[in-house]
Amino acid sequence: MFRLDVPTLKNDIQCRTAVMGAVLGVDPAAQCNVNLDEKHLQVESRFPPSDFVEALEEVGFTSFIAQV
Repeated sequence: MFRLDVPTLKNDIQCRTAVMGAVLGVDPAAQCNVNLDEKHLQVESRFPPSDFVEALEEVGFTSFIAQV
């Protein structure tokens, strides 16, 4: 499991939907917990965190690997 900080994440359903779509686009079997208030997400996946950083960037979100 790893955590990605997403400083531009807003507390609305559109952001949550876009983030979940990006994560599941990389790994449909991923487990993802989006924390809109703290602007981060935790992902459980067999894929490396960098794949998710790239996918989030493609949908307009800058993210940083905070914890692996």
